[in-house]
Amino acid sequence: MSVQLTGVAVRCVLRVCSRRSPWQQRSFLVTTSVKHKPFPSEHIISTKQSHTCPDRSSVRFYSRGGIHNEDLEEKTRLPSPVGESPLTDEIQPDETGSEQTPRRPPPPFHDHLQRCRSPSDVLDLTTRYSPTLGQVSNCMTRMWSTAKKMSDEQQRYELQLMLEHPAFDKFLQQAMKRVGDMRNEDAAYCLLSMVQLGVPQGSRVVQTFLRSCQENLNDFDEKGLSILASCLEHMEGSTNVAALKEGLRLVVRAQLPMIKNVHALQTCMRLLGKDAPLDLKRKLEVKALSMTDQFSLPNTQYMISTMATMGFYSKPLLDICSRTIKENLHGIPFNRLFTVLQSCRNLHYRNFDLLTGISEYVASTMDIWTKKQVVLFLSVMENLAFCPDAIMEAFAKNVSANPDNLTLKDLLCILKVYSYLNYDLKHQRQQFLESLSQALGSYLPKMSAFELLKVVYHLCLLGHFPSAPLEQLLQSSTLEKFHATVPRFLSNQERMFQTVNFCLRLEPTLLRQPATVPPSLLGTPNPSGQTVNPWLLQGLRSVLEDQADTMLHEMVVVEDFYLIDAVITKPLPQQTSETEAGRSAGEECPPAESSQRIAVISPPHSAFCYGTSNPRGPLAVKIRHLKILGYEPVLVTEEELQSEEDRTVFLRGRIFPEHLSSHTQPKMEPQGS
Repeated sequence: MSVQLTGVAVRCVLRVCSRRSPWQQRSFLVTTSVKHKPFPSEHIISTKQSHTCPDRSSVRFYSRGGIHNEDLEEKTRLPSPVGESPLTDEIQPDETGSEQTPRRPPPPFHDHLQRCRSPSDVLDLTTRYSPTLGQVSNCMTRMWSTAKKMSDEQQRYELQLMLEHPAFDKFLQQAMKRVGDMRNEDAAYCLLSMVQLGVPQGSRVVQTFLRSCQENLNDFDEKGLSILASCLEHMEGSTNVAALKEGLRLVVRAQLPMIKNVHALQTCMRLLGKDAPLDLKRKLEVKALSMTDQFSLPNTQYMISTMATMGFYSKPLLDICSRTIKENLHGIPFNRLFTVLQSCRNLHYRNFDLLTGISEYVASTMDIWTKKQVVLFLSVMENLAFCPDAIMEAFAKNVSANPDNLTLKDLLCILKVYSYLNYDLKHQRQQFLESLSQALGSYLPKMSAFELLKVVYHLCLLGHFPSAPLEQLLQSSTLEKFHATVPRFLSNQERMFQTVNFCLRLEPTLLRQPATVPPSLLGTPNPSGQTVNPWLLQGLRSVLEDQADTMLHEMVVVEDFYLIDAVITKPLPQQTSETEAGRSAGEECPPAESSQRIAVISPPHSAFCYGTSNPRGPLAVKIRHLKILGYEPVLVTEEELQSEEDRTVFLRGRIFPEHLSSHTQPKMEPQGS
């Protein structure tokens, strides 16, 4: 009953949309004024422009591969990718009329079609043999399958030749007239091939196929729906496209229980997209989970990117796919693996085992990856706040050995990744940083002011202060350029300048004379605007209420830059007795010498590398500066404060470790999400 109701609903939607369709008001034959060479009177592949005009600048394509005409060569036709067209010798009729050699019957049409190596070869074939109804779809598909294997330049040229081929317009005319008699699957394949070949989507032939698919939508099986959904995914918005998408959503909802093919399900999921209602997304999730035993390795990769396309987070489904991918990493090429990581980032999904497995796999096979690929891996993992230790260590050795092979874009990315993830390179650190500084030297004159600021900022996070980029940044001519910064980038610029300025004040540099950033570029730091965890303050008060000679200061701002949740001042353990004796004698000791200042900080999850307690760059530099200023930083995570019963015991152990035995002292748990 529900299927019947859905069928009625689909027909209503299509009827309403078709009444609004501007295509139906057009006559069957569309004529256009052509500047140089006229088309046949029944011109069907363009509604507004000529695609046969020799003026190449007037040609525009709309195919998935981004076909454009700017780089097309002039009239001389390039040879087919495998040499001359095989049609010449095998299909050309015998002109000799020899009676001694009996004429052999020509091979079947399918064999001729498989020998075609370009769209023009296929069109040549259609001039010699009239394709049957089913062969029209095969011809369309073959035209695209040959074109997509070509290089970009060759593909642009061959598709231009296809559009100018004298048989192309006639072939589309035949297809348009016979679309009503085609099988649904053939019609869907034809539409998909035309869109990919760059036939204008506003042309009559494409719109005719769209209307035919609309009229027969209820009769499509899951394979036909999958092909149609894949086609619509790459089509521009129009009345007929919108109507077909809406009808397809209704049909998918009705036929969901009957879908048995994983690829068909995924294609329909992508078509439904982010606009699908939540209840339908839940039904799709249940359906996908019921089919996990059918998932191949490509299915798992495609499922993750499909969920990213839908904007739908399903942890059970993502965990299943991640497990399969981790177990088969050696069979996944770069593009697919990188797409999986990008999709995980878009979904805010992180799987520690998967990320660790990818890191170890890439590090163990470092020789098979290009530097660009490794840099992309590092970049997307930094976006996931995950520190791939294995890649970081292996790639640092490569950079130290060959720093001159890095582009400016590579260097900017490497600096960002290594500074934000705060990876400890140990004995490699100095050589790695010097190699980066050496490579940066040749790019300094070419850098924009903002790129220079980012370089210096990331070097400051790493605690490395080469003089050349610092001096160039602090030149008055460079600093003047920052006064014209667009307002939406201003806060980020001020934050970087504040960090650079604070590093110059506190840490030794190689500059010839002390330097600071002009106050006009620092903005107004507002550390007091940050919030403090109330559980932390409550726990600290409970810990210190019975502690003599101990003071608690809440929300302390240091140097007008850093906010500390709480500062605890207590006597040094070895000086407690001496301090008490001095007080009885009326003497006072300087606070910095007679007391210990503990800076208690409760950072958010995002301040740590995923799955670890390792602080990321901004938190790491804050800890480094607080130590320089005489504080002893103590990090307390949100998880460690959640239990009210254990909170006080935990904080007492962190602040007064001398009161607890070594085997009872709590340890900081790794961070995760």
